[in-house]
Amino acid sequence: MALPIHSEAFPPGEYIREELETRGWSQLDLAEILGRPPQAVNEIISGKRAITPDTARGLADAFGTSAQLWMNLDTAYQLARLSGRDDSICRKAELYKIAPLKDMQKRGWIERSSNIAVLESQVLDFYGISTFDQPIYLHHAARKSTDYGAISPAQLAWLYRARNLAGAVSTTGKFSKRTLAKALVELEGLKAEVEETRKVASVLSKAGIRFVIVEQLPHSKIDGVCFWLDNESPVIALSLRFDRIDWFWHTLMHEIAHIKNGEGKDNPTLDTQLVGSDAQPFDQKMDKEKTADLFAASFLVDQSKLDSFIATVHPLYSKVRIATFANKAHVHPGIVVGQLQHRKKIAYAHNREYLVKVNEVVTASTLTDGWGDSVDLNSRRASRTQQSDSN
Repeated sequence: MALPIHSEAFPPGEYIREELETRGWSQLDLAEILGRPPQAVNEIISGKRAITPDTARGLADAFGTSAQLWMNLDTAYQLARLSGRDDSICRKAELYKIAPLKDMQKRGWIERSSNIAVLESQVLDFYGISTFDQPIYLHHAARKSTDYGAISPAQLAWLYRARNLAGAVSTTGKFSKRTLAKALVELEGLKAEVEETRKVASVLSKAGIRFVIVEQLPHSKIDGVCFWLDNESPVIALSLRFDRIDWFWHTLMHEIAHIKNGEGKDNPTLDTQLVGSDAQPFDQKMDKEKTADLFAASFLVDQSKLDSFIATVHPLYSKVRIATFANKAHVHPGIVVGQLQHRKKIAYAHNREYLVKVNEVVTASTLTDGWGDSVDLNSRRASRTQQSDSN
């Protein structure tokens, strides 16, 4: 039997009635044939009970049709009974395409809400746009500057959080080549002791560089970024993805190299998988990333002296020898270990006791978002406004 397909969905019971009339059967006859209770058959015909695969097979055998036909009729009818497309689901799905809502809510970047309009308003405000038809500037810019293809929603959200935080930071000096040069001299003297890293934010502030720390979102693999609020306001944001002294210093100096070279003004230089066992191979990086890596390595450790050290002691890199060389180079031994690991002179499992943590020291003096704390930007902006008015 080939049943007609109508634009309006009818309950399958309408077609069952037609088949019963054609054959001169009653509902009791069909119940007997199917081996089902009469009430169950009546509920199927009246549209009060859905057709199960087992019932569909029975109807197919009784009427000489396919079971799929009855399943299709019932599915079409059940869908037609729904009130229509759930607009809130569609809108929320669009939000998830550009924003990791759950992670942003956990971090306090947006408030939790079951109201889709409230969520949309918060996301629009977070990205600084008025409608979702507008392009999100940093999304398009970062896609051009990262080595890893399209930027993910998690990376985009992290990038904008860093930007929003930076907008709430004041500096004690103005940026120029001269102030940057002075900052580099001061940073040179902070490399030997972990406790000295607490001074980094102040040194950068005097050079007109805003410095913030934002814990990465899950699976984003972000190390740092360099961008500018305007032509005179550079920003460095780090994630402290790896809490170790060599990671901190190399990533910091890598981003400073971008600033020194005038990069990040049009396109933020988003750096992912910069340091560690999952780092992108040097020969696969863009030229500006290679240049920044070389600057960072050379600033931290005189590479000619490191070459001589390697030639002298390889492969016997004892803790005493590393510490002695680090002391002569006026640098923390963990930085030396990091460079030896990067050069594949020692395994990543060796001398790890020198790779001390810096998170608690650095974040104590730096505007930080993460690790259980979230910055209230509205309060911070209000405080800055009051300070400006009082001055």
